[in-house]
Amino acid sequence: MFATRGAHRFSKKLQPFQGFPLKSCCWFSRTIINHVHSFTQSKQRRPVRRVNRLPSKSTKSVLKQDIDLPKVFMRDTVTRISHILRFSTWDSAQEQLIELPIKWDSYTVNQVLKTHPPMEKAWLFFSWASKLKGFKHDQFTYTTMLDIFGEAGRISSMNYIFQQMQDKGIKIDAVTYTSLLHWLSDHGDINESIKLWQDMKDKGCAPNVVCYTAYMKGLFDHNRVKEGAKIYKEMLQSGCSPNCHTYTVLMEHLASSGKFDGVLEIFSKMQDAGVQPDKATCNILVGKCCKAGETQAMMKILHYMKENFLVLRYSVYQEAFQTLKMAGVSDRLLRDVNRHLSLQNFNQDQIEESDGIAESSCFTLDDRMILYLLNKKSLLAVDYLLDGLMNKCLKLDPGIVSTVVEVNCSCGRVNGAFLAFEVSVKLGITIDRITYLTMVGELIRTNSFSRVVDIVEAMVGAGLSLGSELTALLIHRLGCTREPASAEKLFSILPDQQKSIAVYTALINTYFTFGNADKGLEIFETMRKQGINLALSTYCVLLNGLERNGLFDKLQSYRKEKKRFESESCSREMSMEETICNLLFAGDFDS
Repeated sequence: MFATRGAHRFSKKLQPFQGFPLKSCCWFSRTIINHVHSFTQSKQRRPVRRVNRLPSKSTKSVLKQDIDLPKVFMRDTVTRISHILRFSTWDSAQEQLIELPIKWDSYTVNQVLKTHPPMEKAWLFFSWASKLKGFKHDQFTYTTMLDIFGEAGRISSMNYIFQQMQDKGIKIDAVTYTSLLHWLSDHGDINESIKLWQDMKDKGCAPNVVCYTAYMKGLFDHNRVKEGAKIYKEMLQSGCSPNCHTYTVLMEHLASSGKFDGVLEIFSKMQDAGVQPDKATCNILVGKCCKAGETQAMMKILHYMKENFLVLRYSVYQEAFQTLKMAGVSDRLLRDVNRHLSLQNFNQDQIEESDGIAESSCFTLDDRMILYLLNKKSLLAVDYLLDGLMNKCLKLDPGIVSTVVEVNCSCGRVNGAFLAFEVSVKLGITIDRITYLTMVGELIRTNSFSRVVDIVEAMVGAGLSLGSELTALLIHRLGCTREPASAEKLFSILPDQQKSIAVYTALINTYFTFGNADKGLEIFETMRKQGINLALSTYCVLLNGLERNGLFDKLQSYRKEKKRFESESCSREMSMEETICNLLFAGDFDS
């Protein structure tokens, strides 16, 4: 009730202000709303005279509000001046600068120069500002102008600015010397840079970490390795801690010298010291690895980037992709680190090759549609198209299906690759062995072992061989992942001529790993009955399996057989199959 009566009273008090403009009325209404909470909490009625005091206050504030100018931020002013210098002639720019309602101080001039307008305009603006009444350049404006000349390669002009600073008694600090050291060495005058460093030390100017780092980089870039190492030790002795850029300079030099072990050592030690490599550091190191063809160090850096959510620049990503491809190393980690780029770089050569074939061959409309979608990188649309073709009796070109599989595998799209494989099986399309192996590798990396069995079955049906070594490793991996049924099915699919010593040994190891010792012994005895040669590693797998499963009563007899086999094998030449089996299961020789 109080709130209702209070609102009624407030409406009465508003009547004297109906003559105000709408803006003041709205302001007064907002003022009342802001105080409603305090009114409702109070049990004491306010005298009318207290409310009557508000009009004079509100009137003053409204008048003040009407004459206030909008605030102009410094960044807007600097941007405006920079645009004037960039897009106007100097005569026109000078007229516009004079008319600006601002107070010219060294901070404003320095901020404008830091936007890096054209060099000539920057120098004209610098000279124009020096003639303004009450204005005086300081160490900051001089250093920025000096840096602009250095970046443009105008070393003589840079030295002129530096000489002016000395003549006018302008303070010269480590920042100024850092800029001079950097640009002198960057343009090849390392001797002058060394003289300047000594001059800085003689004048008692203490270098900071940025100054040390810039000077070290100049020395390393000009093969002054001993001097650079000496400066680094001097920096540590002075109590100046290296930053990320300092470590990057050291690692960049070692990488250029091919000392990637040293690169990885510093890469690890800087993290121990609490300095984390940043995106720029990782991009520089990966680029160096690409130029040297060093994939091992690259993988460790990529692993760090994945853990710390860092990505490569597109140009560096392309270099790394080609380097790994040339070295025959999987690019899965590279794509995991740069998921935003992986879709832009998937098997473009194969797509273009297929597109070229399409122009000269009589492809169907579906073939051409798939090629079009691949060129557009619309892999999801390719999935929908293949899914629609699944129930149709239409033939697709085997080369196109192979390209779809390989493109999906290179992008980590296992489901898309397997969908293309299922289409090929259902439509009776035979794809090449390399495509099958590509899919097998991707499925193994993603632990999709049950699907691998289907791939092998299709390969055997097409008269292709997975290979003795790969089959044995695959059965072994199935055993390690506790999938003996898949391993047994894979073994049964293989024709007898593909069941080598290594394949049998892998299956025996799978049964023992799963705890089915009887089945493992049965396979071993089957080998002997069928006259399949044994390998020393087969006995090692057998003995380890019996020991793990607690069959000590049978262990002794098989150990004796192993000793007889060892003595007999010394007098004969070992076959290639036996050698491969021993290499694959070398980890079991200790028994």
